[in-house]
Amino acid sequence: MATDTLKSTAGAGGASGGLRRLLLDNGALTALIVLVVAMSALSGDFLTADNLLNVGVQAAVTAILAFGVTFVIVSAGIDLSVGSVAALSATVLAWSATSEGVPVLLAVLLAVATGIACGLVNGFLISYGKLPPFIATLAMLSVARGLSLVISQGSPIALPDSVAHLGDTLGGWLPVPVLVMVVMGLITAFVLGRTYIGRSMYAIGGNEEAARLSGLRVKKQKLAIYALSGLFAAAAGIVLAARLSSAQPQAAQGYELDAIAAVVIGGASLAGGTGKASGTLIGALILAVLRNGLNLLSVSAFWQQVVIGVVIALAVLLDTVRRKAGATTAPAGASGGGKGRQAATYVIAAVVAVAVVGAMSFLHGGSSAAKTQKIGLSLSTLNNPFFVQIRAGAEAEAKKLGVDLTVTDAQNDASQQANQVQNFTSEGLGSIVVNPVDSDAAGPSVRSANTADIPVVAVDRGVNKADTAALVASDNVAGGRLGAKALAEKLGGQGTIVVLQGQAGTSASRERGAGFAEGLKAYPGIKVVAKQPADFDRTKGLDVMTNLLQAHPDIDGVFAENDEMALGAIKALGSKAGKSVQVVGFDGTPDGLKAVRAGTLYASVAQQPKELGRIAVANALRAAEGKKVEEMVKVPVKVVTRQNVAGFGG
Repeated sequence: MATDTLKSTAGAGGASGGLRRLLLDNGALTALIVLVVAMSALSGDFLTADNLLNVGVQAAVTAILAFGVTFVIVSAGIDLSVGSVAALSATVLAWSATSEGVPVLLAVLLAVATGIACGLVNGFLISYGKLPPFIATLAMLSVARGLSLVISQGSPIALPDSVAHLGDTLGGWLPVPVLVMVVMGLITAFVLGRTYIGRSMYAIGGNEEAARLSGLRVKKQKLAIYALSGLFAAAAGIVLAARLSSAQPQAAQGYELDAIAAVVIGGASLAGGTGKASGTLIGALILAVLRNGLNLLSVSAFWQQVVIGVVIALAVLLDTVRRKAGATTAPAGASGGGKGRQAATYVIAAVVAVAVVGAMSFLHGGSSAAKTQKIGLSLSTLNNPFFVQIRAGAEAEAKKLGVDLTVTDAQNDASQQANQVQNFTSEGLGSIVVNPVDSDAAGPSVRSANTADIPVVAVDRGVNKADTAALVASDNVAGGRLGAKALAEKLGGQGTIVVLQGQAGTSASRERGAGFAEGLKAYPGIKVVAKQPADFDRTKGLDVMTNLLQAHPDIDGVFAENDEMALGAIKALGSKAGKSVQVVGFDGTPDGLKAVRAGTLYASVAQQPKELGRIAVANALRAAEGKKVEEMVKVPVKVVTRQNVAGFGG
């Protein structure tokens, strides 16, 4: 009888101890559970089947990259190149399959081979070149990104439909990116736990010298490890390109940091020797849940970055504390049962909370009228005064109409914008306003909104291969013609000029450039000696203009496709600006108008960004209410010079 009691107690202790190990010995899993419960409690739109699948899709690219990085970190290395390698592999795929007419299957193999080759170069530089992993992979980051831009000429390349289907769903509900993520995760777990090279990774990460002395061929193993990282980066690049239906040469910027963060959050040590596939997956899901939940909660785009950074730091700190505590904790014995029961209580509480909140979320939906009054606005960037003014106009109109407006910042990342628009769709908003980072890449996420019968209004830039209820934009082609006329007449119809182009792939850059080229046809004495992209950015405008002046020191004029680049060019020109060199910008931003008044900027083709934001929100509300809206709303532009700048608030 006593023996039976002891067995029963031992069994109970073993079961609860197992729960304790599952929950308390895996801080990342605990954090994910708590985060899911918290987000579910705060937003009734979070714990729905569509949104959870959406989270999985958003985690897929980061997770696949992170699986490859896991191999490297377990072996005490680092790989900063995976984001750029992903972009290069996708670019090779799209370029070879379209421009070169290579069969799609062979193009996919070329993309994978590209990733493996980049990884082998990393491994060779580290193993045989004796370069620190940080330096070798940092160099590859730059090389791969540069090659991606060279191959694509800085412009997105559309994917063949057969590859683009990788971004679709199976059976109408299972996203292919999620399926690929699961498969790659299983491969990672198998390699780490069941293969010779997997055991070698742990040995090298634990003590490289000891591994070498024991007969392990460390150099060759490192070649294989970095080749695997490159292969997984290529797979991630293909999945990302499929989601966007195009290969973006600037895609996956900064994703290497997310991948490393996912691995470390998942319990791996940067010192090497520890790490597993399941932990990496959990780390990637934590990042995806955070971003998804913060979007649904309408947290400011600026604060989202702060919150994510703090959570990453806390997750790693708590995991460090847990490890130290585990090292000093006595073996499970007398108090094991009590702690196990406590862990079991936490698990049961978490499960009950999820069930209750889940039931609430399925019942939650709000009235259709309430949903109609909710609008999402995804801006390409808030690191540009022009788009800040669009937001200001949108927010003012939303307040006037009593509309709940959520604003997100895509930070010029087409993938991040796709996630944001998908989040708005999962939330079931009344309508969505999108200012595309790239007109082609915005198509798939806008098509998802089309499928969900959510009207979409595009502002400033159009969306390709998707339906929009309206496009609210300045007449960029006419503005480009006006800019050409203003600059040519100021130069007396004679001279040499350079053109600073905007971000490749955007309709605004294409249209302004086309209008400017069309306008110059009337002035054959004006010669364009250089065209270079500066991505609508002031700092890049400064750098590009500085470089162009080395080759063309005697230019007479500059046309920049926005004021930010024009202001950068003025900085590079110094005392020449407004005197021997005339500069014309585009947008009519406050800083641009100040430069016009100061005489350093001859003219700016002024848009009305606040008016763009205002009209976009007004049309989005009308579309949500089922009212008719104009498909194309053109907001007039006007050339502003020193003579009329006072009338524009300059």
